Parts: sequence; C-alpha cells; structure tokens
Amino acid sequence: MEVNYFHLLILICFLINTINAQESLLVVGVATDETDGYKRYVRSLKQNGLEYEILGLGEEWKGGDIKRQAGGGHKVNLLINSLEKYKNDENKVILFTDSYDVIVNDNSEKILSKFKEFSSKIVFGAEGFCWPDETLVDSYPVVADNEKRFLNSGGFIGYASDIYELITREPIKDEDDDQLFYTKMFLNIPTREKFNIRLDTKSEIFQNLNGAVQEVSIFADENGKIELFNNVTKTVPSVVHGNGAAKLDLNRLGNYLANSYSNNDGCVSCKEDTIQLNEEDKNQWPEVTLAIFIEQPTPFLREFFQKITKLNYPKNKISVLIHNNEKYHNLEVEKFFTNHESSSYASIKYLTVTDDSSEQEARRSAVEECLKSDCKFLFSVDSTVHFDNSDALKLLIEQNRSILAPVMKRPGGSWSNVWGAVSSQGFYKRSDDYFDIIDGNILNVWNLPYVSEAFLIKGEVLKKIPVEFNDETMDPTIKFFTTIRNNDFFMYGTNLHEFGHLINPDGFNTSKIRPELFEIFNNFEDWTKRYVHPEYNDYASGKVKPQVPCPDVYWFPIISDEFCEDLITMMEDFGQWSGGRNNKEDSRIPGGYENVPTVDIHMTQVGYQQHWLHFLRKFVQPMQQKIFIGYYSDPPRADLNFVVRYRPDEQDHLTPHHDASMYTMNIALNIPDVDFQGGGVRFVRYDCSVTQTIKGWAMIHPGRLTHYHEGLKVKGGTRYIMVSFIDP
Repeated sequence: MEVNYFHLLILICFLINTINAQESLLVVGVATDETDGYKRYVRSLKQNGLEYEILGLGEEWKGGDIKRQAGGGHKVNLLINSLEKYKNDENKVILFTDSYDVIVNDNSEKILSKFKEFSSKIVFGAEGFCWPDETLVDSYPVVADNEKRFLNSGGFIGYASDIYELITREPIKDEDDDQLFYTKMFLNIPTREKFNIRLDTKSEIFQNLNGAVQEVSIFADENGKIELFNNVTKTVPSVVHGNGAAKLDLNRLGNYLANSYSNNDGCVSCKEDTIQLNEEDKNQWPEVTLAIFIEQPTPFLREFFQKITKLNYPKNKISVLIHNNEKYHNLEVEKFFTNHESSSYASIKYLTVTDDSSEQEARRSAVEECLKSDCKFLFSVDSTVHFDNSDALKLLIEQNRSILAPVMKRPGGSWSNVWGAVSSQGFYKRSDDYFDIIDGNILNVWNLPYVSEAFLIKGEVLKKIPVEFNDETMDPTIKFFTTIRNNDFFMYGTNLHEFGHLINPDGFNTSKIRPELFEIFNNFEDWTKRYVHPEYNDYASGKVKPQVPCPDVYWFPIISDEFCEDLITMMEDFGQWSGGRNNKEDSRIPGGYENVPTVDIHMTQVGYQQHWLHFLRKFVQPMQQKIFIGYYSDPPRADLNFVVRYRPDEQDHLTPHHDASMYTMNIALNIPDVDFQGGGVRFVRYDCSVTQTIKGWAMIHPGRLTHYHEGLKVKGGTRYIMVSFIDP
C-alpha cells in the first residue's frame, strides 16, 4: 500500500493546530483586599486581554503575616478549591501569580507560546535566594552561572489538571509556607519527573526582581510598547514579580509596563479613572482641608500667600490650618489670617509660634481637622511651595489618585519634592529616570516612594492608616510616608502640568533688614519677579528702545520700586555714610583718596558686592551690548558700587568730573518733586541736563573723555542714587 506522506503531514499539522486551538489560558491570582497593588495587577491583566479569576476577595486572610515571616498556605487552599472544576481539563492552562506585587506584560498568545517551549507540564519562576529554608540549597539541581537556581512560588504556569493533582497530593495548613510546600515537591525527584516540573531559570516567563533589579532594563518595541529585558539571560519576561525587597522597584517599573506608558501614546494610565470638576456648579466641588506649614525661615512668603489666595478653587470649600514655627514670619501670616478670618474660606485656624506646637503635632492636627470635618481631601503645602499655576489644586483632584503630589523643583537645580527611589535605610536614592521626572522629559503620573512639600491625600485614605509623624531618626513627612508605604498605599507625583516651583530656604538670613534682597543667587527667578522692573524685558528684548535724553546717554527701566525702597532702607539701617566733600580721604578705595567724594555707602560695606556684580552681569550687561555695540566684557568688572545721598544740609551737589569707568550706570532710587526738589545730572560738553529722573530707571553713559558731568543741586528733601563704575 502506497502511503502519501505529504497528506499525512498535513493531517498531523491539522490535528496539532486543532489541539492548540483548544488550549486556553486562565490567570488566577489571590487577593483578599483591593489594595493599590491589586488594582495595578488587574489593570495589567485587562490591558493584555487576559481572562482572569481572583480568589479570596473580601475574605479574611488566614495565611499569616507574610511580610515578616513565612506563610501563605491559604493561597494554596484557595487554589485547590478553584481548580476542582478544571481537574479533568487537559487543555486549560493556569497562570497562577501573586496579586499585590505582580505585573503581567504579555497577552495569552505570547505566554502560551513561551510555556510550550519548555515542553513541561508545570513551570515555576526562579530566583537567586533559597527561601524560606536555606538548608535546601544543595538539594537543588545546579544551573549555569547566569541563571537562577531556586524556586519562587509567586508565579507558575501549567495545565490545570496537572496543577490540581500536584497540589492535592499533600495537605497544607493556611498558615504554612506555600513556597516551602512547592519547593519540597520540586525537590522530590519522582514528583518532579512525574509532572516534568521545570524552573524558569532564565526568566523567560517569570522575572523575580529581588536580588536581580540590576539585571533588568526597559526598552520600547517597534510598536512603542515598553518591555522588560533581562540583560543577563537576554530574555523578555512576561510576568514581573516584585518579591521580597523589590516592591518599590516594581512600582518604578510599573510606571512604564502593562501599557502604563507608551513611546507612541505617552502616558496611557494617566487618562484612566480621572474625574472632571464641573465649572458650572462649584457647589458640588469636594471639601478640602488646606494645611500650610511654615517650619523654617522662608524667603518670598508674601508671594507664597498671594498664590495660595489665587488658587482657582471655591474658598467656601476650603478650610485652612496654618502652622507658623518662625517668629520672623508672624507679620506676614497674621496679615493673611486677618484678611481671610471673617470671610472667604470655610474656616481658618492659626497655630502660632506662641502655641508652642511642634511640626509633628501640627501635621497631626491637620489630619485630625480633616477627619473631624469629614473632608474629602487634605492638601498639605509647605511654605517653600509656589503655585504659579492657579489651577493646581483643581488639576490634582481631577487626577483622582489616593495620594498625589505636583512634581516641582527648585529652578536651575536638581532638588525636587519627590524621590525616584529609596535606599535600603529608607532615605533618598536617585533613580535612573529622576531627571526625566523632575525636568518633564517624560510626562506621567508617577508611582513614587516618597513625596513632600506639597501633596493631596484623600480623606478616605487617612481613615485607613495609622497617622505617624514622630520619629527621632527621620523627618516627620518621611515617617508619615514610610508608614503609608508599609500599609500598601501607592503615592504618586504628576508632571503632566507645570504647577510651579520650590523656593530654596537654605541660608535665608532673617537678621538682615531686607533679607530677600540677598536671594539673587538662591532664588533668582523669585528675586527677579520682585526686584526687576516689570518693563525691563521689553527693553532687553529690543521690543522697546532705550530713551536717549543726551548724546550717548541711554535711559531704561531696570529695578522695581520695591528694590529702590529696600536698598535705601538697607543703607539707612547700616547708617555709616561717608563724609562727602568734606573728606577726600577714603580708606574704602585703592589709594585711599577720592578726588570728587560723595556722601555714600559702598556695596562692600553692607555685604552686597557679589550680589550686585551678579545683577550687573544678568541685567546691565545685556543692555550695554545693545547700546554700545562691539564692546564686550564678561563678566563686567565694577570695584566701585555705591549708593549716594544728596541733601541740602549735607552735600547738595557734585562738581564736574569724569568717572573712573569704561561706562557708568546711575539708577534713580526715588522721585523728584515728591521725595526731593532739584537735583539731576548735567553733561557739560553737550550742555544737556536730565532733571526729571524716573525711579528705578538706569542711565548709562561713557565714563571718561566725552561725558564730563556734574550732579545738580538738591534744594529740598533727600535724593538717593545707585552708581556703578563698570570696567574701570
């Protein structure tokens, strides 16, 4: 009889495909509580279109405290009950995993394909630690150096009938250890051979992260999907398990995996579970307890309160609690309190310095106030937080996360209010994506291990956790969020929007009469907004041309009224004015002699020389380069920078002279015909005078040769000017 091998081969392939088509994958997990980790797990299953069944929801957990000791037998018994209906089903493939610390990143087709390549009935995940019984190390088969040797029961896959038969061979108590239960079965050679049990030593399906975090990285496939890659075994695992100490590492990877983020679509999970506050019916917006903490001397607190007041949220929905631990800030806080005490906010409570409450006590009081009023959210804001976006609170609420912080940083630096990772001691550690987070290179709602300075937390979360701030070894908020992490709540930081920035309080010296004047280095942007003239940028950009009141004399706005007033206040408070025309000897300058002296105080005397030189470089030099084209000196040098005071009874004018400079800048600090009468400057060669000087405006002119000039007589009041001899 002649055999048609070609047709026989077709028949065999057809039968194989028919059998394969009948196989189906069911993911089975165990979770008694719907924690944030559980919700992430279920989301990952849905994103991959996986059929799943969760065991134990709503039931009492009987498997012991597996965070601190061995246990988990309850999982096995739940699985036994669940698989009884499949005990004779040879085509049902079960993927069993833990739920709270697992992310599945593949669909059923890929997972089944990987499973079949093992040619095994049951495959367990593998790890680098022999736990919970280290004495069993030598009982394990030896594997290659780049492979994991020991069984991990947090994930396994196999045919339902085989798994059922395996786990019903011996009884297990709920409080017994499930990993030891499976380990003994694997190490029993007859059992291992009967079920052809294998370990996924190369992490082809299961990636257990504990002890292996440094071995993995993420990449985007050709469709933009983020995959996990094992750099040691060159595999792309389907199931990622944050076992043991790797739970925070799983949280970090979870910001990308399971279609949380896509290179093509950006942040996918950010658009899920959000809410929309109705602008037409603000009476329905949730109640918020706004807790403000002033725990250290903080520059630009006035602007802080202005921005708090401007938040686009109905004030009758906000109850305010303020804790001020700094006497220096009493006046500013009391001003805010007085302005809003009898109106605007739903309520306002002020814990003053005299109340003698610690930061820990104040933060606990804020939580208690929120719980007492049954608030929907606690919005905790430190005095270092500047909300430049008035929609900040609204945007955070609409994102609808249990705990959410606006990602903010100190301008120009790397300090932010979030951590990307935590060290083994529980303190700051920089993650690989930290700068992507704080600089907004990747936009996401990030699962983070720690947030601070500004955060929104749901009232329902506060009801579920022990509120702990006291710990001598750590900051109160670090203690608080450590407790939150230990209670299985996720905290998030969002950089989807520009919320504002953080103030740098380091070195803020409140012994100065006007301490913000000295913040040009630490808080340049805020310093600029307060102290640079609001019209300066129009001139610096070339949008508006400087005025030219006399030949080669250029006039433009440069400093704010407040700068003028603060500078005068600082000089008068210092009070050591020079002798003026009655004293040409001057030990403050090289050579000790001033040919044309004025009544003045040098910037060096008040500790402001370096600050002023920085000001010259940032604001004067750009204008000089537009005015005197072709002259470039960076940084500009100016040894003599001083405030001059003219009075009729002191020194009322200045005789004609040249300046010891390449060019001179003269800034009017107060107003003619209001603060003083007379005064001004006359350029002798051109017989050109400027008498109606403008407060905060700078006049720039050449210092030598062409611009011989004199200070005109002041007939009443006091005239102040700021003078710099630049590039002598």
